[in-house]
Amino acid sequence: MAGYEDCGFVSHDGLDLYARDYAPEGGERALPVVCLHGLTRNSADFEEVAPWIAARGRRVIVMDVRGRGRSAWDPQPMNYHPGVYAVDVLTGLTALGAPRAVFVGTSMGGLITMTVAAVNGGAVAGAVLNDVGPELAPDAVERIKTYVGRPAPVATWAEAVAYARGVNAVAFPTVDDETFWERFARRVFREDASGRPVLAYDPTIAAFFREAPTGRTPDLWPMFKALAAGRPTLLIRGAISDLVPAAIAARMREAAPEMAYAEAPDVGHAPMLTEPAAREALAAFLDAAP
Repeated sequence: MAGYEDCGFVSHDGLDLYARDYAPEGGERALPVVCLHGLTRNSADFEEVAPWIAARGRRVIVMDVRGRGRSAWDPQPMNYHPGVYAVDVLTGLTALGAPRAVFVGTSMGGLITMTVAAVNGGAVAGAVLNDVGPELAPDAVERIKTYVGRPAPVATWAEAVAYARGVNAVAFPTVDDETFWERFARRVFREDASGRPVLAYDPTIAAFFREAPTGRTPDLWPMFKALAAGRPTLLIRGAISDLVPAAIAARMREAAPEMAYAEAPDVGHAPMLTEPAAREALAAFLDAAP
């Protein structure tokens, strides 16, 4: 899908980073929206959502986090963590002339959003956390570790589709639409010089994720509470998510009683934000946000 301008900017440590920039239809009627993807994904995840938001009169900036999509790979793998990503996002927003925005963060993108708010609270006018929170279910984290950074043994696009479905069917157990999975594969794979599908991320993104000491995981609850205090916030959860089970969502809602909440039925981690329940909640949130 088109409808966006390819944009580049340079990180504080010299990496060439990429973003899609969607112009608002009919002129800009509210603050821009920044969309941030999950751990192994890229800007293509929002190729249906971003034009829909732009049609509502908001500029939409969708970034490829370093090491993903069309952004450069980092020669220092331990830089692949939310603290560095947050600095990249703020650098990009300055370069693109969008110092304040509403953030939509899926999974890791939500963790980046919380970090951005902690670094520069004025940059975040509102936040949508898509199936992520300050606490993550350990079993789901271990499940993700089984595939992040590991080679995908595929040689053709048909095999890439089968791989994408095998890894992600747990999140979409009721989807039996081959077109859905073909589109999914095209988002998470790219073609190498020989035309063979390869995963569209640097496999060393797993370094920090795997090597961070389990017993020293930072307490993100203060960051979450600060994010939700004094600015509109929405949690969208996959109703069968293993990363943000109902108990964690309940604790988040108790800690942030003003936060809006929605669930996407029959979806795990993480909703694509095209599901009717997610789309309805996102529309209502954006209509009310600055």
